[in-house]
Amino acid sequence: MKAVSRLAIAPVKGMALLHPREIRLERFGVAENRRFHLVDADGRRYGQLRDGALARIVPDYDAEAERLTLRFPDGRVVGGDIVLGDAIVTDFYGRSVPGRLVEGPWSERVSQFVGRPVRLVRPDAPGTAVDRDLGPVTMLSAASVAELARRAGRDSVDDRRFRMLIAVAGCHAHEEDTWLGRRVAVGEAVVRLHEQVARCAITTQSPDTGIRDFDSLREIKRYRGTRDGDRKNIDFGVFGEVEQPGRVRVGDAVVPE
Repeated sequence: MKAVSRLAIAPVKGMALLHPREIRLERFGVAENRRFHLVDADGRRYGQLRDGALARIVPDYDAEAERLTLRFPDGRVVGGDIVLGDAIVTDFYGRSVPGRLVEGPWSERVSQFVGRPVRLVRPDAPGTAVDRDLGPVTMLSAASVAELARRAGRDSVDDRRFRMLIAVAGCHAHEEDTWLGRRVAVGEAVVRLHEQVARCAITTQSPDTGIRDFDSLREIKRYRGTRDGDRKNIDFGVFGEVEQPGRVRVGDAVVPE
């Protein structure tokens, strides 16, 4: 049986992943996922591609209480209620995402950690701090990750490096690619998958340290090639939108229609 094997969210884009046992999929995605992001002193997005060390900061966000906590590798913890300040617009791959700067201790502490001024931002609307307009759901099968490890001559590959919302067990390698254009029931929710996920250099970084430790892009390209001959489209996993909101739990059935 195909089933959800792991869930992964990142309350602050680029920071460490959290693995809840249950999420609620809304039309916009998951309320706690990518609810915040960082910008540099010039207002440009500042994420894991620019600084892999962000993966070592562990966020915890209570969406109901509007409270954010960040845990740093040295044991320091910064937390508190969210208070919004000045308006700011962030460019997300050509999309203008309006939001507000978050007042409080977070920006200063993260700036100290990364060694440059950065600011924490909360977008005005949840689900807008995403890479593409193809939907807030990403899915990847455990069999695809195992196949990558086999092709690369490795004992295993940590699926967290792909930062996918839903991991699926019980498939054959890259079976999720065959679900494109179809509705897929996932727990109480239904998603429609649209396109493969073109990967970036973040997948070459360790999910624990942010240090580049595996040339995933080269290995994927070696056995899968590129989509339409475009070297930017090294695909691994799929995108989708939410057609029917609902709860999704680890162990729930995944049923392509």
